[in-house]
Amino acid sequence: MSQQEKVIALGFFDGVHLGHGALLRRTVEEAKRRGVLSALFTFDRPPKEVVTGVPCPLINSQEDRAGLVRRLYGVEQVIIAPFNAEMMATPWDTFVTDILRQHLHAVHLVAGHDHHFGHRNAGNPELLREKCVELGMGCDIIPKVALDGVTVSSTHIRRLLAAGDVETAERFLGHPHILTQEVRHGRRIGRTMGVPTINMAFPRHVMSPAHGVYATAAVLPGGRRYVAVTNVGTRPTLDNGADVTVESWLPDFDGDLYGRPVRIEFRHRIRGEIRFPSLDALRAQIAADADAARNWFAVHPL
Repeated sequence: MSQQEKVIALGFFDGVHLGHGALLRRTVEEAKRRGVLSALFTFDRPPKEVVTGVPCPLINSQEDRAGLVRRLYGVEQVIIAPFNAEMMATPWDTFVTDILRQHLHAVHLVAGHDHHFGHRNAGNPELLREKCVELGMGCDIIPKVALDGVTVSSTHIRRLLAAGDVETAERFLGHPHILTQEVRHGRRIGRTMGVPTINMAFPRHVMSPAHGVYATAAVLPGGRRYVAVTNVGTRPTLDNGADVTVESWLPDFDGDLYGRPVRIEFRHRIRGEIRFPSLDALRAQIAADADAARNWFAVHPL
């Protein structure tokens, strides 16, 4: 771990939404003012899931969280610690003094208005501020961020995604909902139909938006962007079983992307997923979906 002094943002940052953005902007601003490193401290899994044993569906993978923080807000270092039995039992003040101050060399901490931490969530924003004063550290507590009278939260955004409302989710996130993954081999049925797709899957514990077809942007290595039409679901016409897949067709791209990382940005839901009577009917609908995606992007920035 770097010995350089740091301004550290605290939180889980699932989705990296507008509320998180307020923390991250303040973190980068203060780090530049002090001439130190901007950093984020988070965990590899939701503490609530470990404590309760109840799975918590996430908006993003760990890798996408880190990528969003760096790309959108310019945070220089993302520290992802394991949330294990030892961490769960760590008193809140020991977490601040031993881990953040002594081990990570924090000189300033930034947290949200509802941030709780440490054993039994005993640490809170007021105690954090008092401890920072005691240790000679700076501290910012960021108030809640609201949009249209609704507090921006990961919970609210999960509800929007579960309903397929990726456009409203984008407003609360401050960026499109994304999935980044190396393209994997599929059954190559799309290629035989003349609509070769790139195949992905949501990682374990990462939720998928409502099943259906979406107008998406595909961002390739190097940053080139293409209009895509993406199906999220079980592919009932192809008898794919219960496995949820993410298949994207880039109608204006010709090339091989197998094994390469691609970012899919969900921008607009075109329709729900349905079973078609034949592959010919499916092929015709995919072409219509591609036209719908192009038309949507004709009036929205890619």
